[in-house]
This record gives sequence, structure tokens and C-alpha cells, in this order.
Amino acid sequence: MPLTEISIKNSVPVDRPMKLFDAGGLYLLVKPNGSRWWRLKYRVAGKEQLLSLGVYPEVSLRAARLKRDDAKKQLADGIDPGVQRKVEKARAQFATENTFEAIAREWMALQSKRLSHVTLGKAKWMLETFIFPMLGKLAVDAISSPDLLAALRRIEAKGAHETAHRTKARCGQVFRYAIATGRALRDPSADLRGALAPAVSVPRAAITDPKRIGELLRAIDGYTGAGATLAALRLAPLVFVRPGELRKAEWSEIDLQAAEWRIPAARMKMREEHIVPLSTQAVSVLREIQALTGDGRFVFPSIRVKSRAMSDNTINAALRRLGYSTEEMTGHGFRALASTRLNEMGWPPDVIERQLAHAERDKVRAVYNRAQYLTERRKMMQAWADYLAALRTGHTA
Repeated sequence: MPLTEISIKNSVPVDRPMKLFDAGGLYLLVKPNGSRWWRLKYRVAGKEQLLSLGVYPEVSLRAARLKRDDAKKQLADGIDPGVQRKVEKARAQFATENTFEAIAREWMALQSKRLSHVTLGKAKWMLETFIFPMLGKLAVDAISSPDLLAALRRIEAKGAHETAHRTKARCGQVFRYAIATGRALRDPSADLRGALAPAVSVPRAAITDPKRIGELLRAIDGYTGAGATLAALRLAPLVFVRPGELRKAEWSEIDLQAAEWRIPAARMKMREEHIVPLSTQAVSVLREIQALTGDGRFVFPSIRVKSRAMSDNTINAALRRLGYSTEEMTGHGFRALASTRLNEMGWPPDVIERQLAHAERDKVRAVYNRAQYLTERRKMMQAWADYLAALRTGHTA
């Protein structure tokens, strides 16, 4: 039944948070200390979201329902009310300013649901560290190309050429957002093409020689550290996902019966669900670690706090402990290891690229490939696991 003012006033707090539901996703959260908070539950792209609508009785039942209706109207117009609130908050905070920093923070608030947490964090770090100190307080339409170049030159002076290029790209996004919202006329970053020293791409360290791969696999088998770390090391070459995707793996994503791991779009670099067919060897590794961590959220939890995922340096630290330097092998190197060998073994490049979750520029072709290649990818992943098993025993043919 819908809530009434009388039923709300008569509600008695208990020793844990209690939800009193109204309608349309609206409910009142009654906390043990007696405070009452309005919440709205809604979905965007199939993912559940929560929006705070204020505290009762400052926000009455009628007022909460009006706020709920407003949020529903925004959803009907394709607007996420949670994101919209962040944008409005950022605009209000810098309402009297037209500075680069104000607009950049507004842009970042808008990107909170579009970019991954890690990507947005890097963008925030670059802007706050390198750009805001020099250009943050300047009016966005007063910043010239030489102004921006001077800020980027400071990054170059540190030898961080790739960071300089990435920072330039983020600044360009902010300027284009300012143009789209009527607060600037042009993007000065567009004039800097060729002005920065080229970023030299250094391949991530990876072992690709079959004999040395076998030695690596045997070394991993002899690892004497934490069980979760050993399992992650053993699974990494079998699935060759990105290190962040591996360490944040959740049991809810894995179906051992179907031998399949579905990584949700929110955790993928390309913001698209990724299917990892699991070989019999991968399933075996997961069944072993399930006995240790299966009662929690994460497959590979932190050693210190089980409610958190394994830290981002654990795999690399384990490889160092096994005697492999940063110039020899890294956690990300398992992807290059697999890509190199699979291509040399004659597997179709499109199948390999799809399993690596690399972006397909042609969106229509991307959908077709996902459907067409899954069967081939299952065969490839099992053949790959069998190949690694052979290398482990010393066979290099």
C-alpha cells in the first residue's frame, strides 16, 4: 500500500535500516537512529540507481512524490536524474565563474556515468595536477593556444610525453564542451597538432618465447604466497583479460556450469559486455579458489580486507617475487603473450582481437562479430589452455 503521513509518523525505528515503500520506486529509509531519508530507485541501461530526495519531515510525502515525478519525466526524456543533479550542482558551485576549472569540473560531473571510475580518475588527476594551477582561474574563452602549450610543455619537461598528449586531449574535450554550452567559440588545443614531441610507445614487457613461457608457468606453480594471488597468476594466462578486469572479477559474473565469464560493460575499457569462454583448466582454477573466496563478492579479494578487490599491484609484485623484472614480464604482459602466440599459431586475427576485447570501429560489424566468433573463441580458448599445459611440461613444439 502507498505510504501516508500517519503510517510514516507511526513507523518505529529498528536495529537496522528499514525501507517503507510508496510507489514508482519511491521509498523512505528509516535508520536505527530515527532519521528518515527519501530515496528513489530507478534503472538506467538496465542498471539500478539510487537518488536521494531529502530528509523527512523537511521533505513531506507530497513533496517527495513531486520530486519522484520530476525524476521520472527526466528519465522519459533520456536524462539520468542522478547525473543531471551532479551537473546542476557543479554549475551552481561555479555559477559566477566562466573559468576553465569551473567548466572542466562541470564536464567531469557529466562524465561520471559515461567513463569508467579509473578513466575519470586519471582525467581528474591530469587536469588538477597540470592544468588548473596555470589555467584554471582563466576565463575559458580567454585561453590561447600558446597558453595551453606552455602548460603542456611543463609536462614534457618531466619526460612524460604520453601524459602531455593525453592531457591535451582531455583539455580539448573540456573546450568542446564549453563550445557546446555556449561559453567558448573555439578549441585552442586543435592548433597544437604537431607542437608536442611525439609520444614514444613502449611495448609492455611480455615473455613470448615458448620455452620461456613454460618456465614462467612452472614458476607460477611454485609460488608460495597467498592462495588468491596464486589463483590469479594461474588464471591470468588462461583468460588474458586486462589486469583490472581480472583482479575485480566477481563470483556473480562467473558461471562455472556454463564455463563462461561475463564481464559487465561498466568494468570494461570499451564499456561493452565481454564474454570470456572458460577452458576446463580455467574452470579447475576457479573451482579451487571458490573453496577459499566463494562466500564473498570478489574472486580475488584483498588480503587485508575481503570486501575489496585485490590491489592493482599484487600481480606485478608476485611476478617480481618470482624473479621476473619489470622489463621481462608484467600483469598486462599476459595479453601480449597470448596475442603473439595465438597469431603465430594461425588463429584468425578477428577472433583473437575479439577475445582481447579490442574495439571494433564498425559498430554493425562489431555486433555481427560478437555473434559469429563466440563458437570459434570457445575452441580457441580450450586449444590455448591445452597448449599452455604442454608448455608447462616442457614441450615447445
